[in-house]
This record gives sequence, structure tokens and C-alpha cells, in this order.
Amino acid sequence: MKIQKTLSVEEIDLSSLDFWTLPIEEREGAFATLRAERPIPFMKEAEYAEFIPKGPGYWSLTRNSDIREASRNPDIFSSAKGATSIADMPPAFLEFFGGMINMDDPRHGRQRRIVSRGFTPRALKKIEVNVEARADRVIDRIVEQGTCDVVADLAAPLPLEIICDMMGIPESQAPVVLQQTNIILGLGDPEFVEELENVEVAALQAGSTLAGLMGEMAEERRKNPKDDLTTALLNTELEDGAMTDSELASFFILLVVAGNETTRNSISHGLKALCDFPDERKRWMQDVEGLMPTAIEEIVRWSSPVIHMRRTCTQDTTLSGQDFKEGDKVVLWYSSGNRDETVFDQPYRFDIGRTPNDHVGFGGPGPHYCLGANLARREIGVMFKKIFERIPDIQVTSPPVPLQSNFINGIKRMECEFSPGRPIG
Repeated sequence: MKIQKTLSVEEIDLSSLDFWTLPIEEREGAFATLRAERPIPFMKEAEYAEFIPKGPGYWSLTRNSDIREASRNPDIFSSAKGATSIADMPPAFLEFFGGMINMDDPRHGRQRRIVSRGFTPRALKKIEVNVEARADRVIDRIVEQGTCDVVADLAAPLPLEIICDMMGIPESQAPVVLQQTNIILGLGDPEFVEELENVEVAALQAGSTLAGLMGEMAEERRKNPKDDLTTALLNTELEDGAMTDSELASFFILLVVAGNETTRNSISHGLKALCDFPDERKRWMQDVEGLMPTAIEEIVRWSSPVIHMRRTCTQDTTLSGQDFKEGDKVVLWYSSGNRDETVFDQPYRFDIGRTPNDHVGFGGPGPHYCLGANLARREIGVMFKKIFERIPDIQVTSPPVPLQSNFINGIKRMECEFSPGRPIG
């Protein structure tokens, strides 16, 4: 990728919808300009929905080291007033749509410990076996066609179906979960909310649908416990007790949004990168297992599926010479941190053997580091292993259609073609 520095520091407006519709080369060029000339700029906030008052503005962390420092100091850079939205959302929204991401300790610690029941070595081993089988089933559905939509047919089904398996949700409900997840994360994209009155209605309707599904699951599992994550989260006999119905619904929304969308977009961007950098693709295919660990990390760095998270200062503080006041908003631009020239050699080169690779694609260090990072790594690695084995000549044939968002680096559609094969299932 060759970046284009078309904007001066004064012209860069990270709150503007126009900025996020610029070509990726120009956006990357803008962040490069900020890192070099004004690494912690202050940005005015945009007008959001009618029910959200316009905020006072926010500081932007664009360098990798500053993002890491803020992440490892949650006592100063708090998540409790909202991590997933730059705007000040109503408290009920923070609880409902962000769950433990929008919490600090001790509440965050308790919920994370409960959720960790689904990520024990025994639980992960069971899931890992299932990932292989699920990936084969995903490819089985399209292998005879010779063409498909990378997003809808390859990237989206695997993480979504794994999450449904974990929670014990019937496979018949997976399309509903995917549709509502797309709405929640596509609130800035007219394609997903064009028939709704406003983003508030869109969010509430989608969230209500997912919460209703989880409520039915909770009622069933209390009567008929099973070996799934829903049952584990409702177990009152374990340490820290059980989740309430509202906590369970909030966690499920977080899981399908964070666990589905981030992995889905890593796979989508990863395949596009492998097609754009054929030498790297050939290199990986010649040593799939050997290069697997570094290739996965590079895909996550390159994709930066979560563009930013927000923190709020709990006290006056200073970071890299910039003073902050108590109550100031601070936005951690992960996508910029993953292109930091002081950390990454040739950051705009896709290098599947890159090491070290100190990206912040799973969040920075500290208590909010992605709990499902290892599962995501497994899903990404298995999917590309199966692609190399079963549809090795796959090529992207249309430009990716990007999600209109400053939060998720999403791809909505991307066509591909390959030599047809046979199902193995």
C-alpha cells in the first residue's frame, strides 16, 4: 500500500463522516501525518442522533506506545463511561450493548471471571476440534460453485456458528443473530438502517431481538442444563455466582458483536491481502503450519478490525507531554497504532513472517485485552489452512465494499472465484 498525505494536520477531522469515506490510502496518510506532527490531537465531536447530546470533544492517541500506556492504566483511563462509543451514550445503552467492555473493576473483574468459564483449557480444546469441522462445512457449501461472496459465504459463517455452538444456540437461529449483529455494528451505514427511523430505533430493535433469544435460552437451560457456555454462565454454585438475565443478554450481544465481526473481518481483509501480495501467499502455502503463528498476527495487525476504543480520564494526568483533565475523553486509535513507523518496519507492507509484531489488534495490554483472542487466532488459522487445502487458487474478483463506520473496519461484500471442487462432508 502506498499512502497519500493529501490532508494537513489542520484539515484532518476524525469525527467527519467524509473522512471515513476517503480512500484507505488517504486515511492512512492522515494518521501518518498525525503520528509525525501532532500525535495527540484534540478533535471536536460530530452531531450524532437526537437523543445523544453533542459532546465536548476528545483527545486522540495515534501512537502505539501511548495506546499501550493508556490501556495498562485503567484506574486513570476508565472504560466505565463508555468504551465502544465516542459519544456519551445513556447508561442503559452502555450496560445493554457493551457489557463488561464498558465497566471497570470490581464489576468488570467479576464478569470477566464468570465469562472465563467458557475459555478454560477444557472448553477451548472442545471448541478447537469443532472449528476444524465447522470450517470444512462452510467450504462444503460453496466448493462446487466456483464463485462466492467471501464475506457472506466464508468469513461470516465460521465465527458466528462457533459462537452459536458455544452458547448452545440452535443452528436455525444463526441467520437471525447475524442480521441483528450487522445492524448494531452498521448503524453508521445507510444499508443497514435505511428502513428504520433512526439509529436509536435500529439499535434497540436489534438488541431486543438478541436479548429475547438469550432470555429463551436462559429459561430453557435452567430447566435442562447442558454442556455449553450458557449453562456455565447460569451456574450459581461456581465462584462469583451466576449472571443475571440482563447480564447474560448484554454478554451475548457483546460476544456476537466482538467475537463474530472482528474474526469475520480479519478473514475477509486477510484474504484480500493474500491476493494483493501473491508472494506472501505463496510463501505461506509452502509452509502453512510453520508460518501460521506469525501470519495470523500479521492478518490481525493489517486488518485492525476494531478501529478504536474510548477511555475517560478519572483524574488530571499527563501522557507523552500532553496534559489531560479529569473527565476528558481519550480515544485509542488501534488502526493508527498498528501502522506506527517507530514500532513496525515497513508498516504498509503485508509480511506474514513479521516478528516482533507488537500490534494492538486485540486491544492494548491490561484488563480489557480481548478474552477471546486465542479462539479468534484459531478460527483465522484454520480457515486459511482449509482454504489452502480445498480452494487454493481462490482470487478476489471485485473491489471490497467497505462498511461505512469509524468503529469497525468491515467489509460488507467481496466476490471471489476458484476452481470448483467436491464437498467432503
